[in-house]
Amino acid sequence: MTEEIEFIIDSTKESMNGSIAHLEKSFLNIRAGKASPAMLGSVFVDYYGSQTPLAQISNINVPDARTITIQPYEKTMLHPIEKAIMVANIGFNPMNNGDIVIISVPPLTEERRRDLSKQAKVEAEDAKIGVRNARKDANTEIKKLEKEGTSEDICKTAEDEIQNLTNAFIRKIDEHLALKEAEIMKV
Repeated sequence: MTEEIEFIIDSTKESMNGSIAHLEKSFLNIRAGKASPAMLGSVFVDYYGSQTPLAQISNINVPDARTITIQPYEKTMLHPIEKAIMVANIGFNPMNNGDIVIISVPPLTEERRRDLSKQAKVEAEDAKIGVRNARKDANTEIKKLEKEGTSEDICKTAEDEIQNLTNAFIRKIDEHLALKEAEIMKV
């Protein structure tokens, strides 16, 4: 195969890996019933006039499966942290004991589990779309090379390889989704 085709295949593989990485990051934000510091990843606190991620101004711990504790580096940040968690609208009701902010993670209802499962399916479908777009871009590039004089056999082989890559990445996405759904539905 030519260098150009190898480059197209490598960049396609990189793009598809990016879709998987994005999916994994999205799945971290879908809570599966047990407490995790990643659940507060979308919380930004007004820290002296600028929006700062919660993890940068406090220590976030998970003492047990149903509790998250947030210990700010400055005591004056207790109320702004509580307010930011409420504003983030992630379904938590923070409590402040004067030293730390405590969040009790409620157990998931069956309906909420189904909603989270649907959300996971949407994220997985978005990842599949990313993989298919990478395939489309690669095939377009290969067609261009074919018009420029690259052998038809080489281009057909490259297209087959791109399709095999696509199939493999779609299987990976399906595996990730199956694991996440099992985690969500586990009581």
